[in-house]
Amino acid sequence: MSIGLIALLDDVAAIAKVAAASLDDVATQAVKAGAKAAGVVIDDAAVTPRYVTGFSAERELPIVGKIAWGSLRNKLLFLLPAALGLAFFAPAAITPLLMIGGAYLCYEGTEKVFEAVLPHHAEQHEAEIGTVALAPASVEDEKVSSAIKTDFILSAEIMAITLAAVPGSGFWIQAMVLAVVGIAITVAVYGTVALIVKADDIGIALARNGSTSVFGSLTRAFGRALVLAMPVFVKVLGVVGTAAMIWVGGGIIVHGLETYGLPQIAHVIHDAAVAVALVLPTGLAGFIEWLVTAAGSGAIGLVLGALLIPVVGYVLAPAWKQVKALRRQTA
Repeated sequence: MSIGLIALLDDVAAIAKVAAASLDDVATQAVKAGAKAAGVVIDDAAVTPRYVTGFSAERELPIVGKIAWGSLRNKLLFLLPAALGLAFFAPAAITPLLMIGGAYLCYEGTEKVFEAVLPHHAEQHEAEIGTVALAPASVEDEKVSSAIKTDFILSAEIMAITLAAVPGSGFWIQAMVLAVVGIAITVAVYGTVALIVKADDIGIALARNGSTSVFGSLTRAFGRALVLAMPVFVKVLGVVGTAAMIWVGGGIIVHGLETYGLPQIAHVIHDAAVAVALVLPTGLAGFIEWLVTAAGSGAIGLVLGALLIPVVGYVLAPAWKQVKALRRQTA
């Protein structure tokens, strides 16, 4: 009896060691995969705050919460099983699906540029494609829906990068790494976004500090500076978010073309980035190389987005209207 119990405990200890090793492997690979996806994570954090611009202060955190929940649902319920399924059954389908997502990012980012440069024409374009949406109950619902759709594309890129960072791992290891990275990135991104959108309220609270101490005076000064700086910061972040959509989308397209045997664009961008970096001090070379690469990808994304705006306005939107009309007739 005692020998059997000891043997059972030995087996449990052995299983525990294996499980601990597996968890350690998952944690290590999750950190590596998260680091590789850092660029897209930054883009995600930059894009989201613009979706809460214009709403009252009491609605900001609930909106961020809705988007965060939608992002988590995207990653865990849809993208995680889809990534594992595609990796196992149809790995060749991953790249074209990512390119479609990249094209969507290029379109949405370029549309924002179009709206800023030519607001009157942008309003006409919005009127033309407005019926494509599913008639949201409110402006808030529309913003949340748009944010979740954009997040879906960015999340798909994050999950694809994560999956590519754990090649040859077992099914369950891949699943656990995808889940850990998905949850950690969602918490990090939307925690940061929540701090950004509430920073002005924090500044007001600090500025109202009634302490007469030196620390109190410094706190009030910091609070006033925070209140004054945040509107400018949010506007700059909105511009960065729009640019991020365009350069990430363009980068996905360039990489996809390279995968399909058309590396010329990628080579031109890379050679230009290296050439510019070589003439600069070593300390700046890496950053400048990244900046030129992002600019090249952004140029490709902007061109593609500009081409897609009339396609959506004159082809996809009318086709969707016809589909909706046929559905109403058959209902």
